[in-house]
Formats: sequence, structure tokens, C-alpha cells
Amino acid sequence: MGRVPVWEGVGGNGTAKPERGISMIGLGSSRLGPREREAALAEMAAEEFDVVVVGGGITGAGVALDAATRGLKVALVEARDFASGTSSRSSKLIHGGLRYLEQYNFDLVREALTERGLLLQVIAPHLVRPVPFLFPLTHRGWERFYVGAGVALYDSLSFSMRASRGVPPHRHLSRRQALKVAPSLKRTSFTGAIQYWDAQVDDARYVMTVLRTAASFGTRIASRTECVGFLREGERVTGVRVRDLEDGRELEVRARQVVNATGVWTDDIQHLVGGRGQIHVRASKGIHLVVPRDRIHSSSGVILRTEKSVLFVIPWGRHWIIGTTDTTWTFDKAHPAASKADIDYLLNHVNAFLNVPLTPDDVEGVYAGLRPLLSGESEETSKLSREHVVAHPVPGLVMVAGGKYTTYRVMAKDAVDAVVHGLDGRVAPSCTDRVTLVGGTGYQALWNSRYRLASSSGLHVARIEHLLRRYGTLIEDLLELIAERPDLASPLARADDYLRAEVVYAATHEGARHLNDILSRRTRISFETWDRGLGAAEEAATLVAPVFGWSQEEAKRELEHYIQRVEAERASQTSENDQEADALRRGAPDLVPTSLPANEPVR
Repeated sequence: MGRVPVWEGVGGNGTAKPERGISMIGLGSSRLGPREREAALAEMAAEEFDVVVVGGGITGAGVALDAATRGLKVALVEARDFASGTSSRSSKLIHGGLRYLEQYNFDLVREALTERGLLLQVIAPHLVRPVPFLFPLTHRGWERFYVGAGVALYDSLSFSMRASRGVPPHRHLSRRQALKVAPSLKRTSFTGAIQYWDAQVDDARYVMTVLRTAASFGTRIASRTECVGFLREGERVTGVRVRDLEDGRELEVRARQVVNATGVWTDDIQHLVGGRGQIHVRASKGIHLVVPRDRIHSSSGVILRTEKSVLFVIPWGRHWIIGTTDTTWTFDKAHPAASKADIDYLLNHVNAFLNVPLTPDDVEGVYAGLRPLLSGESEETSKLSREHVVAHPVPGLVMVAGGKYTTYRVMAKDAVDAVVHGLDGRVAPSCTDRVTLVGGTGYQALWNSRYRLASSSGLHVARIEHLLRRYGTLIEDLLELIAERPDLASPLARADDYLRAEVVYAATHEGARHLNDILSRRTRISFETWDRGLGAAEEAATLVAPVFGWSQEEAKRELEHYIQRVEAERASQTSENDQEADALRRGAPDLVPTSLPANEPVR
């Protein structure tokens, strides 16, 4: 791998330094670097685990954490990068599902609001934060009463469970008052508004933080490690056969229980055990546009009704995220592509409410993701179930699918409860409603000290606030890197929202394996810059090459692959339909390909 730099585990004087994020009970470190991956794979090949989790999205990460905090010995494998599927391409909201009240699904809303409160107050105060939304009213009289009653019930459900701390109650606004909040709204497009609050999160960063917390409780974790088969003793599943996609080696990971938490790939993994099993998942595509903050003048997010669903305009740093769509997708599951028709759909609907319309030239970035919906009898994805299901199709195998990002912890708890039924001996109940993720303990105190941190580190307080919101108390790791290598205190030349230290840290501590992992998920440079990260890519590759031991040829290959991916995505966004978009997006094949099928016909 080449020489390990001084910032990879030793102090500047060559002595070992204490590691941030080490579990208080000594089970492990929260660090997920190249060394930790190799150690995890070695242990997976040599030992038996209580639970092996297949899937490194939010559900799989939640299952691993829930199981590890019950005292179980856990391993997790992911075929691609962590959160590279659905869990990095959502609307980035933590919400109760206001629209589910119209469907009288009070239990789902109540459950989601409970989880929202826990995430804000206990689990991730450093990553989840409140966000306001305006709901413009387009009719007089009855609509204010109808929507107002729903929002009042939304708040009441939250208050009744003490889950609303930090989230203000809703308020009714006249049209004049609403225009003061959101001057960009077209005056003639609405009659008044209601403002309410939910919460938001960087979805991919949150997944990584859950995984790092699980690692601190002893979970062994490896990405780019594909499940290619199951170990069997008669009818019972006794583990998984996995392939390290980085070098092609295969190993057997023995476990008393296996959990399939692979989202839209649920059916593909079920096929490896000889059938469809008890869960069938349909993929629904949702796309989002990213536009600069100055294109829409508003101090609040906006939620708009469409003929099919709702559309959000969500504040995101120096940007707005606009989404989403909800259409069946039957093509490449790893790389769903946005078409020109998708982009036009969102622009047309948001422009109906804006006094200065957005154009395609205003779109900085576009991303598309797939929701894993539980298939029902309806062919419309908007009518399929968002609730989750846990099944035990064969002895030794548990499957979990469906659900919402907000309620991932409940899904994980239910899946591990099913695992426990298949284990001998007593296992403690779930405690993840009381476990704060790494970086969260002491966050508020450190936030209150941000000016002191700025003074001692030499960074502007705005940079300190940025780091605190992304890393919480793990900011000390970043500040140590900068103290050892002052050049890392500079921002990336063509993506100045991020420091050079964050790129290195993604490689040494956050499980990134490739350039695209860093630009697309550890940071959001790939959709937050006009050039989709092309200007920052070479500098980022140069920074992480020593960590990964890349030769000049390997670094060049990483850069070329990233450029091809951006070009393919841009090309797909000029296409007229999904089939054309998929064909164009496939023009940039994966740098580390899997054997999972890219396309599965609709059943």
C-alpha cells in the first residue's frame, strides 16, 4: 500500500496517538479506513458471527448498530460504497409524513414523528436540524380549514409524544405575510399560507455516522464486498459467501443469522437462496434538482401540491433542492438516470409558483434515486406501501424491506427482534433510542465554544460551524489533521465549501475507497458545483492517493472514471425518456463492477 502517512495513526513525532471515537467499553474504534477494512475481512474469514448484515444503506447500518448494542457479534458487507443507493439520493428530510394524514395512516405518522424527535434530541443532535416549510394555499376558506386541521393534528401528534422539542408549532399566514417570508412566490399563485416545521439531514453522512457508531461497538464492516451466495446446512442459512471486489478474492463468512437489508436489490438477494421469498420490492424513481440559493428568495422551504403528489423546495446550504418525482423504474438499479422529461416536470411545477421562473440553465446538479416500495396490487408506485415488512423466509435468514428513511431505527429494531428469535440464549432488547451517534455527545457544548475553536485553530468561525455540523465533536480529528498538515486547512480550489482536510479524512476514517465515493457521498461536490466536481477532482485524487497507495496510473484511472461518470449523467439528462436515459448513463461502467443484475424485468 506504500508508506502510511503520519496522519494515519501516529502523531507528528512518530508516537502513537489516542484515537477519537474509541468505544468506552473497548470493543473497537469508529474509524473506517483501509487498515480497518483489511482487518475486518480477515476476521470475517476466520470467525463466526452472531449476525451478518448484507447491505450498507441506512437500513443495514441501523440493523448493525441495533444488533451490536444488544451485545451481538456483528459483521456487515456492502457490494458498492456505503449509502450509494437510495440512502444518498433522498430528499434529505426527517419528517413525519404530513401527506399520510390524508390517507388516515395515523400510526405511520405517529411513529415517524416519534423518531424525528429522537433524532433531533438524542440520537443525532449534530446531524439533524429543524427546517421550516411554507404550504401555499390556492383556494379561499375551505382549504385553509382543511390543511390547517391536518397540520394542527400533525403538531398535536408530535406534542402528545413530547417529540416536538426544537421544532416550533405551525402558524397561519396571510398572503402578505407569506410574501415577506418567501418574496419569490408569485403573488397570484396563492391566497395565503401555513408554515410548519420538520427536519433535515445529509442522508449519506448520516449512514456513515451510524456505521461508525456500530464499528465503535465492535461491528466489522467492509464495502466493495459483494454477497454472491449463501452458506447452507440443509435448509438452514449459516452464513454468506462474499467476493472482495477490489482484488477478486472470495471468502466465507459464517453466522448464526443473516439479515438481507439490500433495498431495491432485495429480490436479487432472495434469488440466491432459491426463490422470491416473502417480500417483493418495486423500484420507484425520484429525481431532485439543485439550484443556487440566490435563484429563489425565501427564508423558508416550500411544499407544493402536484396532481400526483407533493413537491418540496428544500434549503440546502448555498443551494435549494427541488423534488421529487415518483415513477416506476425497470432499468439499471445502481445508476437510475434523470431524463429531460423528469427535469422539465419539476421545473414546470415549481415555476407555477415563482415570480421569476427557473430555466434548465439554473440547474447546478441533478441526482436520481430509487425507493424500495413493497409491491401491492396497484401498478402505480404512488399507491405502493411505504411501510416496512420483516420476514423469516428460511431458517437463519431475515429480510427487511420498505419503510422510510425517518423510521430506519424502527425497521432495524424489528429486524433484530426477528434475528433474536433464531438465536439461543437471552439477548437484551433494543436500546438505540438512547444511543447517541459518534460526534453527538457533547455537541452543544462544543458548538457553544466555536469561537474559541476558531481562535485556537486559525480557521474562520464559519469554517468551524461547517465542520461541527458535519462531524460534531469529531471535529477534533479534523483539527488534529490540520495541526499536523497546515496545507489541509485550505479549501478545495474549485469546491471551496469543503476543506482539503475533509477529503483526506474521508479516506482515512470514513470508509471511502474511490474518488467518486468522496465527491458524491462524503462530500456533495458532485451536485453542489456547476461543473459537477470536475474542477476539484484532480486535487482530491492527489490528496488521497498516498492514503490508498495509488500509483500515478491508478490515480489517473480514478480521475478518468469520474469524468466519464459526469459526462454520462449529463448526457442522460438530455434524453426524452427513461430508456434513452438509462442507455446513456450506462456509457460510464462501474470502476469496480458487481455481478448483481443491472436490470430486472417487471413481474
